[in-house]
Amino acid sequence: MAPMWDVVERAFTGPFCEEQDYLSRRLIPALQAAVKRHRIKYDPATPVPWDDALADAVWQAAVELFLEAGVYHQDTHRIILFSEEEVREALYAAPESYTVGSGRDARTFGRREVEDARPPFCILSPDITYDEPLFLPVCLAYLREPLLDGFCAPVLESFLGEKIKAYTPLELGGSLEHAMSLREAARLIGRPGVFLVAVGTAESDSAQISVSQEGWGVRPTDSRLVGSITEFMTNNQLLNKAVHYRQYGCFSGSLTGAIYGGYAGGAEGTAVLETAYHLKGLLVHFCSYQQNFPFHLKYGSNTTRELLWVTSVYSQAIARNTRLVQTSNGFANAGPGTDMLLYEAAAHALASTVCGANLWEIATARNKCHNRATPLEARLAAEVGHAAARMRLTRRQANEIVLKLLQRYEAGIPDAPPGREFAECYDVAKARPRPEYLDQYRRVKRELGEMGIRFCY
Repeated sequence: MAPMWDVVERAFTGPFCEEQDYLSRRLIPALQAAVKRHRIKYDPATPVPWDDALADAVWQAAVELFLEAGVYHQDTHRIILFSEEEVREALYAAPESYTVGSGRDARTFGRREVEDARPPFCILSPDITYDEPLFLPVCLAYLREPLLDGFCAPVLESFLGEKIKAYTPLELGGSLEHAMSLREAARLIGRPGVFLVAVGTAESDSAQISVSQEGWGVRPTDSRLVGSITEFMTNNQLLNKAVHYRQYGCFSGSLTGAIYGGYAGGAEGTAVLETAYHLKGLLVHFCSYQQNFPFHLKYGSNTTRELLWVTSVYSQAIARNTRLVQTSNGFANAGPGTDMLLYEAAAHALASTVCGANLWEIATARNKCHNRATPLEARLAAEVGHAAARMRLTRRQANEIVLKLLQRYEAGIPDAPPGREFAECYDVAKARPRPEYLDQYRRVKRELGEMGIRFCY
């Protein structure tokens, strides 16, 4: 790939452009032209398509978009551009797997193929803010999950009783507490070397840099995330993180979510843009893997029919045409304690797994409700992913099951129930699910078995 400091230099010397001009005159026209040129078309009847030519067309459109539009730097008003040769070189040189974590907790985190028989790497995460007293119990509850390969902890809402504000000393304090408590939880549960993605509480570059510490904080065997600005933009804060992670030597993930109904347009444009984000993560932010969460502008989820198609298509495009490591992050409409959430988790995990993605599960209640996510819905998603791989389920077969699941929850998406908070679903003191929630999970698991999913246990 292009050397790190060469990319930084381009952020200050690339073609000058105002932000709105970049969006309206460069990115959007290039995206629309690529979709039209490759005749990419969304089919609502196949939320999990099995058309290899479609996946390859989305890949070609994404490469053309990346080369033509470039990536916009907000602080310098410059466009970071790459040549086709640099893209090919970076794709060839990119590792297809990593050893993450340490000791007996070490795991291989690698790329997957379409309809791969290898189970997905499962990163479990509540993806939402929690009250300070709940942070440790929630971490313990997630780290108990047997199929967990990696863990991204919840975000702290407050520090020492004060609401955390980014770019203040409170953020530094909250980030410190997050890092130390997460490491403590891993030791307490007997998984001291487990792969951790941290620190979500640290929004700023300075807060992230402050917790790079092997003894009590984020280790080189762990991972960090570099986000993106909608759409296809970066800035100095993000590049500071990217450069620091590279220098510190930890793994890094490119956190991106193309917005269906926004600048990306419909399903076709969203799929192409999310695919192109993999190149941005690789070449601009120097990332080890891509963390994908495309979502619906209106609902804030990606378990709708359109977004399942988007997830399926970009996952196949990457799996068929690159060696890049990717994860698929579920965003559900319903909240914990509802059948709807469990159906959504199953649909997302199934579509992602058979199309070549690893799993990152699962944000609930549209990722908007404080204290509302539990390990049980993430457990179900991981079990579905493992079952689909072990069964060697095809995309066509997965599509049939996903259609059955959509029949059970699709009509409820506009008014999805927010569900219940963690403390209502789990015994906080023991960090274990309450009997009634466990019974509900088992009942839905039996229903999924009747639909054709043969669980591993």
